[in-house]
Amino acid sequence: MSDRLKVLLQYLLPKQGLTVFAGRVAGAERGRFTTRLIRWFVGKYGVAMEEAENPDVGSYKSFNDFFTRPLRAGVRPLAAADFVCPVDGAISQFGAIDDHHIVQAKGHRFTTTELIGGDTDLAAQFRHGGFANLYLSPKDYHRLHMPCDGRLTRMIYVPGALFSVNPVTARGVPNLFGRNERVVCVFESPEYGPFVMVLVGATIVGSMATVWHGVVNPKRTGKVSEWTYADQDIVLKKGEEMGRFLLGSTIVMLFRQDTIMFNEDWAPERSVRLGERMGDHRA
Repeated sequence: MSDRLKVLLQYLLPKQGLTVFAGRVAGAERGRFTTRLIRWFVGKYGVAMEEAENPDVGSYKSFNDFFTRPLRAGVRPLAAADFVCPVDGAISQFGAIDDHHIVQAKGHRFTTTELIGGDTDLAAQFRHGGFANLYLSPKDYHRLHMPCDGRLTRMIYVPGALFSVNPVTARGVPNLFGRNERVVCVFESPEYGPFVMVLVGATIVGSMATVWHGVVNPKRTGKVSEWTYADQDIVLKKGEEMGRFLLGSTIVMLFRQDTIMFNEDWAPERSVRLGERMGDHRA
């Protein structure tokens, strides 16, 4: 099937219905059926179960339990760097924000304002800053961790479409990350100032969850929701878990101007692992 046809199907498929159905299947505890589904998935995608805290496929009660499985202690050591990679996945794009534009793929850009749901004041803080867009494939570990220390200040749920976020769709659907459902998490670093982590939903992503809130988008009401945490002291350390995807997707990070120098070995489509060096602070 050509890439053009794959993208066309994205517009035609009943994405909301597929996502609701997939969420129900993934959350169901169906005994042997669940185990067979997990075994099929592990074989098809080459999931590295030897890295899991619990490698026994037959012990998971639901597909979601398997999909959000924790890793064994010590398998993702943190690099000696100011910023570490927060996920296992692949680099979609990264680099400098051009005024307020972010590269999605060759020939496609979107704005920081679109990404974070229309808050121009928040977006202005990242003008000429840096960004990283990391894609989590089905085989990857799907918990999300902190790139540096940060204190949570806001969280915004932005309703939207549910296009796939795989590389083919990123090349073919304009403004993909500014139109898909997403959860915007705003942090303040004591050393590097504000930064944002955006969890982007996709087709069959049952839901997105954070460690401080739980599942953020259980009902999909179609309305923007916002939470503020100025009166709470929610502080997460570098490498600490901050959330998870219930089925795969993408995370986009925004940093202020002159905050991060990215790892010189990074390049689009390169595989990355949780804890590896993402970059260092610009002195």
